[in-house]
Amino acid sequence: MMNKFVENFYNLPIQVKFCKICTVSNQRPRIIFDKNGICSACNFAKQKKKFDWKKRADELMKICDKHRKLNGDYDIIIPCSGGKDGSWVAHQLKEEYGMHPLCVTWSPLKYTKIGRTNLDNFIQSGFSHILGTPNPIITKKLTELSTQTIGDPFQPFIYGQYNFPLTVALNFGVSLIMYGENGEVEYGGDMKNAYKPDRSVEDQLRHYFSGTLPEKFSEFGINKNDLKAFSAPDISKLKKNKTEIHFFSYYKYWDPQENFYYAQEHCGFEPNPERNEGTFSKYASLDDEFDGFHFYLQFIKFGFGRATSDTAHEIRDGKITREEGIALVKKYDGEFPKKYYKNFLEYCSITEQEFENIVDSWRSDHIWSKDTSGKWILKEPIWK
Repeated sequence: MMNKFVENFYNLPIQVKFCKICTVSNQRPRIIFDKNGICSACNFAKQKKKFDWKKRADELMKICDKHRKLNGDYDIIIPCSGGKDGSWVAHQLKEEYGMHPLCVTWSPLKYTKIGRTNLDNFIQSGFSHILGTPNPIITKKLTELSTQTIGDPFQPFIYGQYNFPLTVALNFGVSLIMYGENGEVEYGGDMKNAYKPDRSVEDQLRHYFSGTLPEKFSEFGINKNDLKAFSAPDISKLKKNKTEIHFFSYYKYWDPQENFYYAQEHCGFEPNPERNEGTFSKYASLDDEFDGFHFYLQFIKFGFGRATSDTAHEIRDGKITREEGIALVKKYDGEFPKKYYKNFLEYCSITEQEFENIVDSWRSDHIWSKDTSGKWILKEPIWK
């Protein structure tokens, strides 16, 4: 079953093109290609090598001084799962900038052993921390509905990941929230805030919620009170609190591999003993058993998966060549996440056939076709 809704909903170009420098395609939502066929993320990566990082570090100190509290209260909220990136951000702000952070984590749908170990190691390295654990019955139902209606089992987690820190900031009277990287800039997307240290709450909701706010699920019989934990606080309250959302990647050069080395040394971060399904790396997105299904459905919708995003960033960081990146994409992108497949089906209360039907319903006919044996194949793979 082919679906033109995908290309219309995400405003995808009908002709698939790939960046001349990295491995990303123009099917990534909101990404921009210039007249030379270079994506916005690659253009930004070239520019950021020329930034005055000393000046930006001084800007960060001024922001910290503005929000610093000397009475022992928390003065900054840092969303952090115990992963490499959040660990680097939190440790830097605490040890190098003298802030008193409260770190917050929105609980994964189903913790992996390594994910929970890394969170515990991070906390034990010296951080105050709150774990947001919503009603598991509601979370399970939302995951099932999200998988069926918007083709993304991760949407309930994303709601909490971005809204819970706002709620905690209000509850503790903290105005400054510091995220890690601006994904729109680092991976390709809306460049509106590329040269700004912060982002509005409105932009945050628009970018990450697939056009579907948590309240939408009340149409499926979920009580609005049960959706409150997943929802953003009232914007008027956030403005009264003078809430600011900043990105550490504006102030400090962002390099995921270097973040890994730093977190390993200072926060007890451990990589996965084996590579993650769908890519070649061992140190990113380790927390949730169901991560792989988010990336797999991304691959179905847009024709690129986790290996594409990982290789593209490593090419921009000078770690690998484009040719090496293409080889890794060909080998790993779109790999089916079989390790936790049974757990995922049970969690979502669906059968294999139902999941296969959901997957096929999100294939767009400008991206996918069937070969002579009836197997789904990409029409325009990067290695073609």
